[in-house]
Parts: sequence; C-alpha cells; structure tokens
Amino acid sequence: MATLRRISSAALCATALIALTGCGTLGIGGKSDTSESRRTQTIAPTNGVNSYLWRATLETLNFLPLEQVDPYGGVIITDWYADPAAPDERLRATAYILDQNLRADALKVSVFKQVRSATGWNDASVDADTARQIENAILTRARQLYISTVDNS
Repeated sequence: MATLRRISSAALCATALIALTGCGTLGIGGKSDTSESRRTQTIAPTNGVNSYLWRATLETLNFLPLEQVDPYGGVIITDWYADPAAPDERLRATAYILDQNLRADALKVSVFKQVRSATGWNDASVDADTARQIENAILTRARQLYISTVDNS
C-alpha cells in the first residue's frame, strides 16, 4: 500500500512537471529564451523602480548585450561590446535606477572602456560627458513614454 502511494505520488509529480513544462511555467519548456524575450519580460517592473525609466534604459542600451538585470533593485549591467568598426575597443555600461519617481537624480549610468594591447584588454578612460549623454537620452525617452501613456488615458 505504501509503495502504491509512493508510485501514485511520483506519477502525480511527474504529470504536473510535464504539464508545467509544456506551458513554459517553469522556464524549461515552450519557446527558447532569447535575449529579446528576456528584455520584454523585464520591461516594466511593478514596484521598486520607475517603470518609465526602466523601459527607457532598456531601449537606450539595447545595442549592448545584457549581463545582469534586476527590475526590482533597478540595476542593469551590460556585457562588453566591441563595435565592429573599432574592434580594439570595447564598452560596458551599468545603469542604476534609484527611485520610483521620474526625476533626473533617480538615474545613474556608469560607462567603462577597455582597449586591446599586446598584453590583453586594459582599462581606459571614458569621457565624463559620455555617461551624462546616455543619462539624458534615457531621461528624454522616459519622458516620451510617460507623455504617450498620459495622452492615451
């Protein structure tokens, strides 16, 4: 009788696992997870950070591959990206969304650069205005998203 219960329990668990896998609930079935689908899944957090800033940041940094994304903590870290026109230089960015309000001081972007030499990749200085330009582009896009939402309401 105990063996039959264990088998029934195991069969029930296996059936549930197969059903959940088929619908993709566990993230191991269904369609493959591409970086584009990951971007849309994390496009608008419901708490923690400003959703307009979050979405605008993802859209602005969309040319960089994502390494780590935390929609609730408001952190987006990209992986290294080398422009095909300048293969001996690569860039990486980190964006912090610090508040739930759509304000300029709720966003902080850091940009890192490396150049290739005979000894490998070495850190290089980045123009201080680069991060500020990226922040301004993100803020502009966030305002556009906000205005389009208000206009549609």
